Amino acid sequence: MNDPIETLDWQGNEIDCSGCAHAELLATGYCKPLHACVHDRYAKRIDRFFNQNRELAQIYLEHPYFEVRAVAAKFLDIFHLMRLRNDPDETVRSMVVLRLPRRQLLEMRNDPDREVRIRVAHKLLPQELQPMMHDDDYYVRVVVAKRLPKGMLALMMHDPDSSVRETVAWRIDTGLLPAMSGDSDSTVRLVVAKRLSPQQLAIMRHDTDWRVRYEVARRIDGSLLGEMAGDKDEMVLELVQARLQGSAGEQQLRRRHGKDQP
Repeated sequence: MNDPIETLDWQGNEIDCSGCAHAELLATGYCKPLHACVHDRYAKRIDRFFNQNRELAQIYLEHPYFEVRAVAAKFLDIFHLMRLRNDPDETVRSMVVLRLPRRQLLEMRNDPDREVRIRVAHKLLPQELQPMMHDDDYYVRVVVAKRLPKGMLALMMHDPDSSVRETVAWRIDTGLLPAMSGDSDSTVRLVVAKRLSPQQLAIMRHDTDWRVRYEVARRIDGSLLGEMAGDKDEMVLELVQARLQGSAGEQQLRRRHGKDQP
């Protein structure tokens, strides 16, 4: 897409090159109206300016327009970049997270903006994420649950959000899975049922959700299947009966549901 045909600054005023501190750059081509200008409100033009004048980025750390500070952050050395960790705009701080070395991000685990904290959670080492396990935002905690060392996942088994607990259920050690078999959310319990061993599934034979019981009936050890022969759901009962009848019954069930293998 072409750049807009206008030269306005971030306040909507027409840009006057004659009053610019960098007017001498016009002759060198390092700035150019409608293409590369630090005062333009169009981010791509600001980016082109700093890309050609990287040494000037550090003098714009306190510019009132957030786009100027955010773009400047792409070209700053680490020393000057660290000064933007507490910038008032989350767009600027997000850029800082992308560029700062991991060890400099620890204090940004409590950033006020969720998007910034999400980026931090993606970038830190797994063992550095423990302080973020109780973040106010559920998705930050989802990212933490995806990356936290498995030995620490038990601390998130009772997270208030089901999406977080579902993530935990997919990763937690199987020896701890039975403790999640009674989760209040059936989606979480279904994940548990998918991961429990055929012998462990006995504890979920009477789950209140038919989808969970169907998964149990599909995988449970045959010697433990008999107790499900009176299941109230038609699909679960059909699967149970097919498995009790042996391989012939299971083949008949697959044909009935169009699942025969060629």
